[in-house]
Amino acid sequence: MGTFTEKQEALVRNSWEELKQNFAHHSLHFFTLILEIAPATKNMFSFLRDYDEIPRNNTMLQIHALKVFELTCESAIQLREKRIVIADTTLNYLGSIHIHKGVTDLHFEVVKEALLKTIKEAVGDKWSEELSNAWEVAYDELAAAIKKAMRESPSSA
Repeated sequence: MGTFTEKQEALVRNSWEELKQNFAHHSLHFFTLILEIAPATKNMFSFLRDYDEIPRNNTMLQIHALKVFELTCESAIQLREKRIVIADTTLNYLGSIHIHKGVTDLHFEVVKEALLKTIKEAVGDKWSEELSNAWEVAYDELAAAIKKAMRESPSSA
């Protein structure tokens, strides 16, 4: 991984602001994409398990999507400081919950694909390879931190 530049940070921040303009729509789209790419993941989300379709105004879905976007954005901004500074308790929790749900590397890739497609839709003609690369670096760094927490989690033993 190269250095996360000031320009990449600005790209992530600006597109995050655009995502927040219509967050309910984008969070729904994000989870729809995850389920289109990997339908079996539906059972990993307690707030989706009992529905045939994604519930349009499900608060838990919107909160979860917001957390994913926020953590990725925060991680991106912290990359310029050369390390992820998400609280250890948060990472420990994410590690244990991801183990409990049976999350694999493939799931991280599915979420990444859905995330990038959602951002692409949100920013429209501002989408570029440069913006995609910035979000990919940010997401990969967050995923690496969560995977590390998964490996170190007492529940992985």
